[in-house]
Amino acid sequence: MNLILFDRHEIARPLPRSDPRATHLLNVLRRDVGGTFDAGLINGARGKGTVAAIGANELTLSFAWGDEPPPLDPITLLVGLPRPQTARKILQEATSLGVSAVHFVATEKSDPNYRDSVLWSSGEWRRHLLAGAEQAFCTRIPEVTHDRPLSDLIPALATTGTRVALDNYESVTALSAIERITLPAVIAVGAERGWSATEREWFRQHGFVLAGLGTRVLRVETACIAALALVKARAGLW
Repeated sequence: MNLILFDRHEIARPLPRSDPRATHLLNVLRRDVGGTFDAGLINGARGKGTVAAIGANELTLSFAWGDEPPPLDPITLLVGLPRPQTARKILQEATSLGVSAVHFVATEKSDPNYRDSVLWSSGEWRRHLLAGAEQAFCTRIPEVTHDRPLSDLIPALATTGTRVALDNYESVTALSAIERITLPAVIAVGAERGWSATEREWFRQHGFVLAGLGTRVLRVETACIAALALVKARAGLW
């Protein structure tokens, strides 16, 4: 953890020693009483935490807060609902890369059973966002949905800016060849089996350009990272 994140309601009470953050403070950072560490409020300020006391069952912490980090990048990632282990990777890496929203959508070629995964039903998905934000030394986490159909989601997105759907079969250009990337941007990445013909037509009707990432077939999580890197660079965010 490059930054240890807390909900606002947590900072006024002791941190149980069973909490992974306490384990990290004591066993990884090796902080003793008086030791400081980088802390953040989820979607709020960054600052310094101090270990005020170490008890048998809990740590007492104090905090001094500074400024909030800059806003997330105006990039929305739209992903055909993948298998849970893939979604976990995307949640963490997309958060590290600073996207403002990640929407997982059921598609014609995705397994509908993925929506019932414990990843979503237990709230586990949020833990992966926090891990990505902590890695990036940022307090901000993206908006996430996993149960909205494509037909409802696309009309609700910003109508300005660049819209790109990655496609191995009917792409008309390489993503790297798109001359101008404007923000806010939407990047759509299909599930393991890609988009259906109906979905490709839906994207075209809603202003998406079908683009590719070369001749190699990439894993969904790899395609997400590669596309985000290209879009951020072309949009002047890097």
